Amino acid sequence: MIKRPLYRFLLFSFLLILTSCEDLIDIDLNSANPKVVIVADINNEEKTHEILISKTVNFDDERPNDPVDDALVYIRLGNGRVYQFVSAGGGRYINTDIPMAMGETYNLVVQVDGEEYTSTTRMLAYIDIDSIGVTEENIFNEDFYFINLKFNDPEGEANYYRYSMSINNKPFKFNAVFSDKFNDGNEWTHQLGSDGSGNDIKPGDNLRIRRQIITKEVFNYWSEYASTNPGSAAPGNPTSNISNDALGYFSVSSVRDYTVEIAPKPADPESGN
Repeated sequence: MIKRPLYRFLLFSFLLILTSCEDLIDIDLNSANPKVVIVADINNEEKTHEILISKTVNFDDERPNDPVDDALVYIRLGNGRVYQFVSAGGGRYINTDIPMAMGETYNLVVQVDGEEYTSTTRMLAYIDIDSIGVTEENIFNEDFYFINLKFNDPEGEANYYRYSMSINNKPFKFNAVFSDKFNDGNEWTHQLGSDGSGNDIKPGDNLRIRRQIITKEVFNYWSEYASTNPGSAAPGNPTSNISNDALGYFSVSSVRDYTVEIAPKPADPESGN
């Protein structure tokens, strides 16, 4: 027989558990206010510069995002000159005449629904590679191919590198980022594997490797993306370098593209091919 004080305690605890469970079940996944997402990745390789602007959508919305087509978007250089971006629909904003200059300061300004989002960055000098090659490694009886970029890291300065890869003329996919924290001033080789979305490099593939020299803030963004979203096409919420609680990032980078061809496997004489 349960004594009355103990009975009251158990009843209270049981009701508390029910209340807690009800709170968990009744979470409103659609109550979050939408956030502005700005992706501004500008470099000296592209002639047309594009900035993507959207808003986050509710959890159960079939759309991946809500494009913003009525924003005011421009970049102001260190000398005060302003370059406007024009809406091209679907949340895309285009400009074709921003001068790309290493060492220049770029100030991004985006206005959406009366709110202003800003970010400032610099275009850093490009760091050349000395050689690029392909290695084949057998791992657990499977052949894998890797791209190796060899170069000398400049001494006495922090450097950050970002790579994207296109396989057989498909869109570029983020591949990797590197910091020279433990390799300052050393001869160094960056090794890249698949295209960043799980597609392995195969014999006969034509690759385009994009190497960007980026700032520390952009490195942090993509480093967080890589560590929390392996194999994902969309980042969780890496730390943005844009003000006013916006998601996304602003980067102006010096870039070079490198073409690599993976030699086809020789025909097997015993197969008759």
